[in-house]
Amino acid sequence: MTAATKTSVVPPATASQTGTAAEHPEKRVSAPAPEPSRRPARARHDDKWKIFSGTANDTLAKEICEYLELPVGKVDIAKFSDGETYVQVQENVRGADVFVVQPTCDPVNEHLMQLLFMIDALKRASARRITVVIPYFGYARQDRKDKPRVPISSKLVADLLTTAGADRALVVDLHAPQIQGFFNIPVDHLFASPVLVGYFKELQLPDLTVVSPDAGGVERARFFAKKMESALAIVDKRRVGMDETEVMHVIGDVRDRVCVILDDIIDTAGTLVKTSQALLDAGARAVHACATHAVLSGPAIERISKSGLVEVVVTNTIPLTDAAKAEPKIRQLKLGGLIGRAIQSIHEETSISRLFV
Repeated sequence: MTAATKTSVVPPATASQTGTAAEHPEKRVSAPAPEPSRRPARARHDDKWKIFSGTANDTLAKEICEYLELPVGKVDIAKFSDGETYVQVQENVRGADVFVVQPTCDPVNEHLMQLLFMIDALKRASARRITVVIPYFGYARQDRKDKPRVPISSKLVADLLTTAGADRALVVDLHAPQIQGFFNIPVDHLFASPVLVGYFKELQLPDLTVVSPDAGGVERARFFAKKMESALAIVDKRRVGMDETEVMHVIGDVRDRVCVILDDIIDTAGTLVKTSQALLDAGARAVHACATHAVLSGPAIERISKSGLVEVVVTNTIPLTDAAKAEPKIRQLKLGGLIGRAIQSIHEETSISRLFV
């Protein structure tokens, strides 16, 4: 008799044992169930998953890496005496799935060149796949020929990234969603709305109306208003001449309501401040504002400080200057977790759209 057969044979029970078992079925002794095989948990990351960062927003890169429990990749970025950019990746990336975090914010051209050089260095070091993570995509506002003899700069930047060796791109709140079509590589488009919606839901603002500052942002504002279960209004801007003067027409009822102006970029804050004043003139009780990208160039901070806005909520796709951090009306929210989850989905080949359901 083989050992396998022996383990399956049950010895005959005695009469007394049989009677006891019959009278007291709860006393029957069953063989212990085999322990389930303990498979080691799948590692959340591995040696072939690396994240690098330029100098544009290293704080955000660290935040992303902390979420993913990954170290920031080592790279040396310096300048020659004549201003040329020098880049050297200081880790082995052969066969690795590499992500480069670099928004193209001020100084735009310097950060763009850093990104291009890092992509080229990684490609020549035999990285398996290079994904550029661009929380703020510069030149996005130059997406069409609106005047004679002007370039479509956002298309050119997309071509430069592809030519340098990027295999795919991850961007946040493009100024125009159709810019995805300028790339000849896959583009994952993230939205900051989950973070912004979560913040304003916690405030529990009464009689809320979401406001689009122009016709181009209506789709974005409509999505936001649906998530907030609020009303929607639009501010129509019309230029009366070659100067900066604009006539504002508020489309929708905002009287005695709390308004939240939603935009993708705050640059000089001129449009934002004029929009808020138009809403207040139309009878709005209070005006808040939120945007994904805090460019805040020129007199933006001073304008916000002197405006009737209650607060301006932005994200950390672009690092705030010291002056912006000191302005009490400006509040910054973190996107590291959202971007980190998207990076993990790309690495693991899972759906990114589930992040916005």
